[in-house]
Amino acid sequence: MRIAGIASESIVDGPGLRYVVFTQGCFHCCPGCHNPATHDPAGGYEISSDALAAAFLREAGENPLLSGLTISGGEPLLQARELLPLAGAARKAGLSLWIYTGYTIEEIASSGDSCHKELLEMADALVEGRFDEDLRTLEEDFVGSRNQRIIGREELRKYTI
Repeated sequence: MRIAGIASESIVDGPGLRYVVFTQGCFHCCPGCHNPATHDPAGGYEISSDALAAAFLREAGENPLLSGLTISGGEPLLQARELLPLAGAARKAGLSLWIYTGYTIEEIASSGDSCHKELLEMADALVEGRFDEDLRTLEEDFVGSRNQRIIGREELRKYTI
């Protein structure tokens, strides 16, 4: 799979101290995106799904302050199958899993992609919706624009069952 990078300690990509994987490749290309370097699907670097999951588990074992994993982008759902071992590692470690996507939950649910469904079944929260520069906000936690929603585990189950 291709990733743009990793932030092993972030406090802005979900609650608590988080390990964040930024996937590479995004076709939304939202104007004003804070991470445009992740758009090119050929950018970033390759890493195996198993190596990424192992690196996360190693960090989780070494850092008792780590509260979760966040998968961001780019657009993570472009590599949903490859992200399944990483999401499973978060579950194995007993840590929360947040996923950021430019797709809405309705778009994801109607895609019929079984890997999307499996990934969302493991998630504690989905931050969804394209970034809208006209609705940019610095006042709301964990979203970049007011149109984006944070969908919690219980509501996600309505879409994955």
